[in-house]
Amino acid sequence: MTTKKNNSYGFHTLAVHKGYEPDAKTGSLALPIHQTSTFVFPTTEIGGKRFAGEEEGYVYSRLGNPTVTALEEKVAALENGEKALAFASGMAAISAVLLGLIRSGDHILTSRGLYGCTFGFLSILKEKFNVEFTLCDMTDEDSVTRAIQPNTKVIYIETPMNPTLEMIDLEMIARIGKERHIKTVVDNTFMSPYLQRPLEYGCDVVVHSATKYLGGHGDLIAGVAIGTKEFLDHIHFTTQKDIGGILAPMDAYLLVRGIKTLGVRMDRHCENAQKVAEFLEAHPKTTKVMYPGLPSFPQHELAKKQMDGFGGLISFEVADGLEAGIQMMNKLNLLKRAVSLGDVDSLIQHPASMTHSVVPAEERIKMGISDGLIRLSVGIENVEDIIADLEQALN
Repeated sequence: MTTKKNNSYGFHTLAVHKGYEPDAKTGSLALPIHQTSTFVFPTTEIGGKRFAGEEEGYVYSRLGNPTVTALEEKVAALENGEKALAFASGMAAISAVLLGLIRSGDHILTSRGLYGCTFGFLSILKEKFNVEFTLCDMTDEDSVTRAIQPNTKVIYIETPMNPTLEMIDLEMIARIGKERHIKTVVDNTFMSPYLQRPLEYGCDVVVHSATKYLGGHGDLIAGVAIGTKEFLDHIHFTTQKDIGGILAPMDAYLLVRGIKTLGVRMDRHCENAQKVAEFLEAHPKTTKVMYPGLPSFPQHELAKKQMDGFGGLISFEVADGLEAGIQMMNKLNLLKRAVSLGDVDSLIQHPASMTHSVVPAEERIKMGISDGLIRLSVGIENVEDIIADLEQALN
């Protein structure tokens, strides 16, 4: 794993230590949970200066909290960004960033694969605020440039995409955006900063559902956005402050704790997923397996170029279609039927009826999400046990 470019420490060291030094007063090794709504000013004058932005310090936890700040500093370092902001959910992060970048009459160009709720939010922007969006095949440069309109202000992508795992060349997207003065936003949830860092390729903003790999334990809901200090200060004092999708101190503490083991967990997720994908690809009851680590994956070389590992997500289809897939999922014992991903537990779900049910069937098929597609988030259990459960269910 590469060392971060703008830090003297490696990834694992930053994941453990960045953002917090042991408390000088108490010596507490663990990050304190500052469970407070407001902060006391030493003097009235200092309170006024903090409200005016003339002096640093905490005012009110919707505007900043020491536990949340520690998380933000850690995530910014891991993504190689100047600043990070924490939110109450991944969708709170995505919506705040997009609202901060567009206005009525603008156009957003998106990858053809999108998380269902992201598609839903874009649909709200279109219906209520006259913001158009276009789903685009971004596997080659010509298709991207042809889809750009005079009023395009944002290129928003997922790579790998949810749930088809189709990938987009980050370097290409960043270059197109800069040439045309269009902001590029990347949902990096599926990879985490351990495996992929879009800002290093020139993209402008990275967002995560921190609920997933960053948290890793299925016990919190959170989101983060990372980019330049100038842009995120703008988001902080506008869409975050005024809409209010902020992260609670307890959830920030849990995220900090989870991130400390991010690299170790991701290594195991990747190792397990590779073996599970190879098993599924060789099984006679599967007709299609999508995993960037398989040589048969159409963008395997791109995955090797821009990622430091292939991740823990696999999508596949079983022979005999949807009903056979449902039967297979219902026969699983160890693997849990649940949405979300990135947990230490292995989770399996059916996108067409679950995470992407909000997407109209016609658009869903264009995204490559067939009725029979199944998404598997491979956990950190013994891989032999994961494979044995899949094998008995498939058979």
